[in-house]
Order: sequence, then C-alpha cells, then structure tokens
Amino acid sequence: MANFEKLVAPSQGKAISFADGSPVVPDHPIIPFIRGDGTGIDIWPATQLVIDKAVEKAYGKNRSIEWFKIYAGDEACDLYGTYQYLPNDTLEAIRTYGIAIKGPLTTPVGGGIRSLNVSLRQIFDLYSCVRPCKYYKGTPSPHKKPEDLDVIVYRENTEDIYMGIEWEANDPECVKLIEELNNQIIPASEKLKNRQIPSGSGIGIKPVSKIGSQRHIRRAIKHALTLQGKKRHVTLVHKGNIMKFTEGAFRDWGYELATTEFRNVCVTERESWVLDNVDKNPNISLEENAQLIEPGYASLTEEKKKGICDEVFSVIKNIGQSHGNKKWKKMIMVDDRIADSIFQQIQTRPQEYSILATLNLNGDYISDAAAAIVGGLGMAPGANIGDNAAIFEATHGTAPKHAGLDKINPGSVILSGVMMLEYLGWNEAATLITNGLSKSISEKQVTYDLARLMEPPVEPLSCSDFAKSIIERF
Repeated sequence: MANFEKLVAPSQGKAISFADGSPVVPDHPIIPFIRGDGTGIDIWPATQLVIDKAVEKAYGKNRSIEWFKIYAGDEACDLYGTYQYLPNDTLEAIRTYGIAIKGPLTTPVGGGIRSLNVSLRQIFDLYSCVRPCKYYKGTPSPHKKPEDLDVIVYRENTEDIYMGIEWEANDPECVKLIEELNNQIIPASEKLKNRQIPSGSGIGIKPVSKIGSQRHIRRAIKHALTLQGKKRHVTLVHKGNIMKFTEGAFRDWGYELATTEFRNVCVTERESWVLDNVDKNPNISLEENAQLIEPGYASLTEEKKKGICDEVFSVIKNIGQSHGNKKWKKMIMVDDRIADSIFQQIQTRPQEYSILATLNLNGDYISDAAAAIVGGLGMAPGANIGDNAAIFEATHGTAPKHAGLDKINPGSVILSGVMMLEYLGWNEAATLITNGLSKSISEKQVTYDLARLMEPPVEPLSCSDFAKSIIERF
C-alpha cells in the first residue's frame, strides 16, 4: 500500500496493473484525477458526471470508477506549500494506481519545473502522446470539409529538444562547449567540414534514439492493427531531408520495425507499388517495374538503375507470396512524409491519412494544427501512454479569467475521458459519450465558444448544462 502525506485513498476499488505494456483492469478501478487549475474548477465536475453516467448506463452496478482526488499545479501549492506544484503524494498515487486523468495545469513561473505536463511524461516514461483529431458534425470550423479529417497523432514524448538539454548564450559552460565544438569536434568530422557555430549562440541538443523511436512507432502500429480498411495506415512524419541523423533516423528505424517485427502485417508504400505492378501485370520485367516506381529512372546512372532493380527483385522474392495478389491491401500501410508537407496535406487531402507517427516538436505543432481544423483545442483530447502508466489530459490552457463562471467548454477533458474508457476496454461507455456529444453539437446545444461561431449564433449552454445535454443524448 502507498504511504501518503496528506491524501487518503478510497477504501473501495482496486488498482490497475500492467502486463506487457497493457492495462489489466478490475471492474471497480481506483483512478486518480487532478482537477486542474483555472477552469478546471468547472470542467472537471462536468467531466466526472458524464463519465460516471456513461459507465452506469453501460454496465449498471457491474462496473464503476472509484475516483481519487490528487493535486498538481496551483491547487497543490495551496495544500502542500509554495512551489509544491507536483508533490510526492501525487507521483505516488499515479505510480500505485497506474492511470490518471487531469484538467489543464499552469506552467509554473518559479520552482524549477519547466512544465508540469512535460515533467509527468518524463517521470513516468509516458513516451507516446496520443491526440485524436476527429470532426463532430455541427462543430464550427474554418474549413469547408472538416469531416474529411480523422487522424490520430502519435507524438513521441520523451526525446527530441523537449528533453531540455540546452545552455544560455552567456553561460560559461556554453562558451566552453562552443569552443570545443568549433576547435575539436566539428573539424574532426568529414561530414561537417568547415562549419562553425557563431559565438554568442545558445546551444540545444536534440537526442533521438533507436529504442525511443521504435517503442513509440510500435505503439502506433499496434493501434493501426485495431482499425479497418484504409485507416490501417501509419505515416512516419519527419524532417529527415535536413536532420538526417535524428529525424531521418526516426524514419529509417520506423521502416526497419515495420519490415522486421511487423513483417507479416505491414507493407511499405514503396513495396506496395512493386506488388501492385505485379498484380496488374504478372509478366512485368524488373526494369519495367523499376521505371514505374522511380521517377526519373531513365536519367539515373547504370549503378543506380541496378540498385532499383535489385530492390524490386528483393521485394518480389521476399514478400511476393505473403503480400502479393492484393493481400497487401488488407495490411498496415507504412509510409513517410516530410513534416512541412503534412501541414499542407492534412488540409488539402486529409482523407489520405490515419495515424501520424512523429517526433516531439513536430507532433506538438501538427496535433494543434489538426485540432484547429476540427474545431479547436476545446474539442481535442489527449493521452500520454507508457508501458506502466497512462495519463489522460485536457490539451488546452487554464483560461483563468473564465474560472468559476460555469461557461467553459469541457469537451477536451470529456473526450480525454472517452480515450481513457477505450484504453480500459470499456468501449460501450465510451460510445455512449461520443454519441451524446455528437448529438448535442449537431442540435446546437453547446457552450459559448462554439455557440458564438455558429451561423446564426445560438444561445449558449453553461458548462454544467452541456454535460447534462450530452447525458440526455446517450
């Protein structure tokens, strides 16, 4: 049993455990929750009500959640003291019970913590940030066809520049590091040649590891296995054309994983082109096939032409029987796209994408951009998932000026609750909530942020009444 300084755990219910990275869920799990700062005072009660009513309607008394209030952010400081934004009680509760859900938290100005959200991800090694971006009919959107976008952004959570390994320009250690790089390390590298870091620069380090990349992409591929048809699609998003040994390596390690560990269920985009050419013309030659998959084949050197032909031969030899004759069309498609291209394509051809597997910074930008298409952060849920813990969260800020007014949209936390229920395997309850939310929005029963954007504008519901509207429409 956990020892808490100021908390008392529920006397009923059991802890969720983990086996091989997946939760083992009792019928009456204890789930810690963090109310959140600012508008958390309004949106958490609405969220808890919706979740409890959905579980009750779906399972009667056979299942229930035993909620356990824990503290982080400003509310934690009120209880535990100045700068105690993330007390040990909270960490111990999440460690003991495995899953938590939280409202928005303020990023502290002092106290030595860059971001509470980032800290929680790193402490519990929650390496995958999962952000579904799906349109609910009737939600105001700046796009003509927002319903075409239905993607899940898998953002790597623990590496990349978010590790925070950086130095200020005037830090003496930074000055020494630049001197070492300019005088020793860079000149010793043939690839870097005569490049120099300008004096007075701030320095940051961008670590991207094979183990970190592949465990994250593995989770994305496993998610794709639960989908059907064209949604069985994982796109590796990167800037490997510029950052070849970090972002480019992320792409390469993703393909390696798909073509080894998941060989029986995955096909790469390029392999699909080869196999499709054979399906259409069983007598096609290696060179004819190579010409079809490689733009500009005719202008390549003989050595490069041979390389493409060898690639075609290898695909046909190794997976022609297992993946050919259109079998590959039922498998998971793995491809890759440059990050800046994805920003354009989720707007111009969103229906072509399903799961976007990204590194940390790219995923941060892309998930917010995708959320904007389907109605904004107020409708964007999020989850941070590791092998031994998971935290579900609002993706928006605390909006303190609206706190206590019972007006803010609780949709982000409610939909995060949906993700939590799906993660528990309680899909019937999750479906009730999405049904109720979708119907409430389509019938224009919404909070002010959505009401004011509707044409014509409609009379808004309060935060608590929006929750009741969802429940009435289960």
